Amino acid sequence: MKVLKFGGTSVGSPDRMKKLLNIINADERQIVVLSAVSGTTNSLVEIGQAYLASDKARAATLIATLKDKYELFIKELFNDEKCLSRGKEVIDYHFGLLSQLSNDLFTHIEDKIVLAQGELLSTTLYHVYLQEIGVPSVLLPALDFMRVDEDHEPVVDYITDHINPLLNKHLENKLFITQGYICKNSFGEIDNLRRGGSDYTASLIGAAIRSEEVQIWTDIDGMHNNDPRIVKSTQPISQLSFDEAAELAYFGAKILHPQSVFPAQKYKIPVRLLNTMDPQAAGTLITGDSVKDGIKSIAAKDDITAIKIQSSRMLLAYGFLRRVFEVFERYKTSIDMITTSEVGVSLTIDDTTHLGDITKELNSFGSVELDVNHTIICVVGDFGADKHGYAARVLESVKHIPIRMISYGGSDHNLSLLVKTEDKVEALRSLHSRLF
Repeated sequence: MKVLKFGGTSVGSPDRMKKLLNIINADERQIVVLSAVSGTTNSLVEIGQAYLASDKARAATLIATLKDKYELFIKELFNDEKCLSRGKEVIDYHFGLLSQLSNDLFTHIEDKIVLAQGELLSTTLYHVYLQEIGVPSVLLPALDFMRVDEDHEPVVDYITDHINPLLNKHLENKLFITQGYICKNSFGEIDNLRRGGSDYTASLIGAAIRSEEVQIWTDIDGMHNNDPRIVKSTQPISQLSFDEAAELAYFGAKILHPQSVFPAQKYKIPVRLLNTMDPQAAGTLITGDSVKDGIKSIAAKDDITAIKIQSSRMLLAYGFLRRVFEVFERYKTSIDMITTSEVGVSLTIDDTTHLGDITKELNSFGSVELDVNHTIICVVGDFGADKHGYAARVLESVKHIPIRMISYGGSDHNLSLLVKTEDKVEALRSLHSRLF
């Protein structure tokens, strides 16, 4: 059984939603995971923000504007009056729910309910469309099986135990539709897997049912060897290992949710990245194997803050790094890069929510310096033993660009450079021209 995920642009218009059947094989047993229609989640974020700011008038205006878009959407999607009427009922229900949330006690819990409506709308409307054209399908509510624990980590065993009975209830059916992104948390409240989480949903379902393959369908033909929005003449990569794909996704390759690789990797389920707009393109296959030798790709991650802690007490002091890391652990802030010397340590973070508190605690260790507006440039390939001198070629390519930090050796697949964001474009283009 395959799991196919389609992103927001793939269902971004009635025409594109209809054309999904050019890709989905209705005669083959498949689970189809859908994101919200493109633009919907951004609108829902604005609605939630308006409610949190107690601006009910703005929330009402935003809800009405988004509802109008869906009114037009279903008029193009459905031909049958009965199905059009059902589509209208779906829209009225979900937008009625959004309007009913306008109370004085709107919290982040209600905010998650607002954000969930996008996927609930897209999947229900698509299910009704399939009924209109006579294609049997089952709508699987993701909230019935997708669960995260108190640390917001997905519980694969729970997903397995709850999705398989749902599938077994419909053995005569081959096509199942479910929502990406949304889930329930350990308190049973509606929650989500954060932005881009539909990829994660597909991978988790693939792991839970031990799928033969997970397919991620987007609007680009696989993972490219650089950012095509910045660098001309990039090329899709035909094959990557799970480790290589994870590095690229984490360090900025937008085509794939950073955490979506790990469930598939654990259960050895191939992941294929494909293009909805060009279904015949080969795309990128991610497996446990990889073509050895060579540099595969370059990615960039923005909004990085560098933190430098200097202290003479660090010299020969065991336990110093442990105490530093414990500060970040207390504030649930992950570290991207780290370099050390005898009297100092530099590291980077991308989440500055608790930066003030973190800095205050770090000051007890020594002097602390902050550098904002930086970008991590991640070069991924086969750096094991580096018998071909790839690291030297990377550094030679950016010798004219000031480098704040270098991270190399922590992985056989990654060499990372920290540069000022203003130098990002030049760094990506220079690396591309020299390495490819």
